Amino acid sequence: MALRVSVPVAEHTEEPFAWTGTETSHDRPLLRVRDLVTQFPTRQGWLTAVNHVSYELRAGRVLGVLGESGSGKSAMLRTILGLQPTSTRISGEVILRDRDLISMSPRERKDIRGEWVSMVFQDPMTALDPVFTVEQQLVETIRRHRPMSKAAASERALELLKTVQISSPERRLKAYPFELSGGMRQRVVIAMALVSSPSLLLADEPTTALDVTVQARVLDLFRELKDGLGMAIIFVTHDLAVAAEISDDIAVMYAGRIVESGRLEDIVRSPQHPYTRGLLEANIRPGQTERPEAIPGAPPNLANLPPGCSFAPRCHAARGECWEALPHLTVVSPTQQVRCVLAAPEGAR
Repeated sequence: MALRVSVPVAEHTEEPFAWTGTETSHDRPLLRVRDLVTQFPTRQGWLTAVNHVSYELRAGRVLGVLGESGSGKSAMLRTILGLQPTSTRISGEVILRDRDLISMSPRERKDIRGEWVSMVFQDPMTALDPVFTVEQQLVETIRRHRPMSKAAASERALELLKTVQISSPERRLKAYPFELSGGMRQRVVIAMALVSSPSLLLADEPTTALDVTVQARVLDLFRELKDGLGMAIIFVTHDLAVAAEISDDIAVMYAGRIVESGRLEDIVRSPQHPYTRGLLEANIRPGQTERPEAIPGAPPNLANLPPGCSFAPRCHAARGECWEALPHLTVVSPTQQVRCVLAAPEGAR
């Protein structure tokens, strides 16, 4: 079990939760992440992959978590699911269904994994065992969560393949993973995640290894699952175009912290953080003729973060105060927050 400790990462004060669709929802959030910190031991010291992250998520909404590789997106998902190594130091709260997952024992976490929360991993070939058929793997997963016969579990496995819209599901059940296309393998992984109809689905870059056409179909499937089952989804990606296709709300992560969050429309139309603007400019947009602009420099070493704003060394607009103290999340509009000293409230712009 990962260590749950009080982590003295840096001077920290309580901040507002990242905005994730709370202005019209009066029901209680399904997921409440509060001041979450995840650290790994390295030769250089403790590497802080998730750095005081807070947000809320309600049922039926998709939170797209956007950022470059190494920004802490996947580490955050694995912390929520309880898949970190035993040497990991973790602090904060992850409240799901009014229970703090971080404070649960390893056995309790194992019991709720798949029941309350499931995960779809980036590479379906590493999530599936190549020496067992799709049916064998689905049946084993189903029977682990539900006491039923093999025959009944096989029927349930067939239903799940139909739910994720796999063609010729009867034939695919008998196939081995290597006999399926990348898109079909990903659908099988999604089917496994849906075995117990979890209320929260974590998706860790599930479309990265797929071509554009298959990617679009998988994104359509996620939308249909959200609408049909009413589940909440955290969808991690480095691709803004993918995030825009699937998300209701966006949280932009950099160096383990949320640097901007808000409604998808606000983030795309009026990005306030220089890093978010850099991600937008690095994407190819419809009708674009000029080359996209890459963000200069590279992400910082998470075991040795610079003082002040972690993005300052790469920011063309950085000034003296950016290097001195970590900016707090500033509410720039009722539906948007940004961690930048250059940010100003909507009325002051």
